[in-house]
Amino acid sequence: MNNVVIAPTPTDWNGDVMQKRIARRYAAERRFKAMGFFSVALSTLFLAFLLFTMLGQGLRGFQRTEVAVEFDFPTLTAGTTAASIMGPNADAALNSMDIPGLVELAVGQQYAGLEDGLLTSAAAANVRQMLADNPDLITSKQTLWLPADTRLDVAFKRSGEPAAEKTVAALSQKDALRTGFNWTFLTGADTTDPSSVGIWAAFKGSLMTMAITLLLAFPIGVLSALYLEEYASKNRLTDIIEVSINNLAAVPSIIFGLLGLAVFLTMFGMPRSSALVGGLTLALMTMPVIVIAGRNAVKSVPPSIREAALGIGASPVQVVFHHVLPLALPGILTGTIIGMARALGETAPLLMIGMRAFIPAAPQGFSDAATALPVQIYLWSDEVNQGFVEKTSAAIIVLLIFLLGMNALAIYLRNRFETRW
Repeated sequence: MNNVVIAPTPTDWNGDVMQKRIARRYAAERRFKAMGFFSVALSTLFLAFLLFTMLGQGLRGFQRTEVAVEFDFPTLTAGTTAASIMGPNADAALNSMDIPGLVELAVGQQYAGLEDGLLTSAAAANVRQMLADNPDLITSKQTLWLPADTRLDVAFKRSGEPAAEKTVAALSQKDALRTGFNWTFLTGADTTDPSSVGIWAAFKGSLMTMAITLLLAFPIGVLSALYLEEYASKNRLTDIIEVSINNLAAVPSIIFGLLGLAVFLTMFGMPRSSALVGGLTLALMTMPVIVIAGRNAVKSVPPSIREAALGIGASPVQVVFHHVLPLALPGILTGTIIGMARALGETAPLLMIGMRAFIPAAPQGFSDAATALPVQIYLWSDEVNQGFVEKTSAAIIVLLIFLLGMNALAIYLRNRFETRW
């Protein structure tokens, strides 16, 4: 029986069936592209809405409303000369002056019937600082711009209480109101008056806390990843350690706050509400993320790099630190960015160790009482005064700028050490 070879039937590319298949394939591809484009557009829309809302409220937080007040200093401070508030005894001379009463008298003379609730409580401190900076003011008649009360500030920037809006209208007719950049918000600390609050104390506390976190979590996390990947034996113990590290990376952050409360505050008696304890607590939370990212980055280095280094006489330590670690550093920095960004925005662990305290001044050392930007935002968002609404949004903007700056530095370092194969 002869073997019969059956020639394959050529594909009919021009047939109706094949054309329908190709059309369905192209249609599926277009639908996939459309879904991807819709997803990107939707996420961009949500991000734009968030930024627009936050900027719309937050930018007003960087401004403050000021009232023009005329001071006839020679009449109001009879007997006081510029020489008396200069030199080494200037503070004593200024303290002897009734500056709050002087401000109240000047406002009463110029704005009779409107003086109640016209200026914030920080107005007297502003006048005192102006006199300290320029003692010659005491010998002349000056118009000073002083911070307005919170009700007037809210009513002038947007709608507020009816009584405050009437006062704003009366002052606007006299050209006695203006808005200026609120430098106090960038240089001050927390107060009970929203017109005089500042974020410098919280910003410095976050900076010090992040410094402690990075100095502890980064070297320990990188060295742990190198040891587990390059030196540790593969046995049951290392398997348990690996599982534990993976579990720690998924533990809720408040658990680390409880750990910091029990270990650092209760057991070791470290100072409560300090940047030192906050940094130690956040370092415990960040370290597993850096270890996992570090191990993955070390694994991604080709074995040929190790073999070539050993082949030219490098020791195992030189192979790790001269060849493997520099090539794995970009991936390690990526994990560090993720871990530090998470630590910067955490609030729950810091609340557990007492960093929610009212801090009226910036910390001078790592053991001083401090707060952090996320905690400060949380505290301001819980206030009933409407003036804190825009201050909360403004503090969020500062936090985002801080985060973007920190990430930009890390990304620059990652790209600096990145090697393309």
